[in-house]
Amino acid sequence: MFTSPAPARRRRWIAAVSLLLPVAGALNVPAAAAPGHHTWRVGPHRALATPSAAAAVARDGDTVLIDAGTYVGDVAVWTQDDLTLRGAGGKARLQAAGRSAEGKAIWVIAGDRARVDRIAFSGAVVPDGNGAGIRQEGTGLTLTRSVFRGNQDGLLSGADPDSDIVIRRTRFVANGAGDGYTHNLYIGEVRSLTVTRSYLASADVGHELKSRAARNTIVGNRITDGDASASYSIDLPNGGRSLIKDNVIIQGPHSQNSALVSYGAEGLTQPSHTLRVVHNTLVNRLGSGTFVNLAAGARGVLRHNLIAGRGELTAGGTVTAHANHRISLAAYERGVRR
Repeated sequence: MFTSPAPARRRRWIAAVSLLLPVAGALNVPAAAAPGHHTWRVGPHRALATPSAAAAVARDGDTVLIDAGTYVGDVAVWTQDDLTLRGAGGKARLQAAGRSAEGKAIWVIAGDRARVDRIAFSGAVVPDGNGAGIRQEGTGLTLTRSVFRGNQDGLLSGADPDSDIVIRRTRFVANGAGDGYTHNLYIGEVRSLTVTRSYLASADVGHELKSRAARNTIVGNRITDGDASASYSIDLPNGGRSLIKDNVIIQGPHSQNSALVSYGAEGLTQPSHTLRVVHNTLVNRLGSGTFVNLAAGARGVLRHNLIAGRGELTAGGTVTAHANHRISLAAYERGVRR
């Protein structure tokens, strides 16, 4: 329990503290709480004309608001933690135009727990073939209302067992270098990936979505090849506790792989080997193949899915299937046109 000093001792105590204050200042000991986080405004008619200029001055916890418009050839590395990077008044459109940050991406996000909202990334091309809209190297990312179009990789993340990546209301269209190793969305060995209410389409030879995460939650999306030469619609090559629910997944007639969903094809290295596929519409326009392909040792649960087109429902693994409804591709197409 704290008690106030007696009057004489209190005067001596105040004097001693007064003598120490200049010393504390000389040692850069803060006398008060740090100032609040700063909001930086970016735009062609502002003091910070480009996002890269903001990347040079922002601090941990800051917000960067980027005026809607097109920023050509401006690339950046973000090293700060807890940043919010947001398009203001609409989408900020970043066109690579032959440039890249660190030879990797339009944006390299090295800080932790970044939030990216209303930013469009296009045209990332680098010599090693992995040019990404965003190369995610920090721990944790939340991505909303953004667009990735025509990059060698859309979003490409590294391996980080503590990282959770959340993607909502975002479009990945026509990404991929055409080599089969680059994809619309490619997530490394992270703790979790969540993709909701998003659109993934027309990958160039690669997969629409590939994730090595320990936990995958893929809910309420539209995933479609169109007339592109995409490979798997969803590839979960190392297993993981995974839920695919309430999606529309359409394999196109020119797909490079005959399975819509592939699970464990590169080895079941994640602790969980269970895939749940529930309440989806799965459409195969290829004419043959497998809707869900499981590696040996994997367990699949398929319930209440609408299955349209030809092909086997599942192959491999141990499967529990219940109340899945099968219709012809022609019947599905008639229903769509109504």
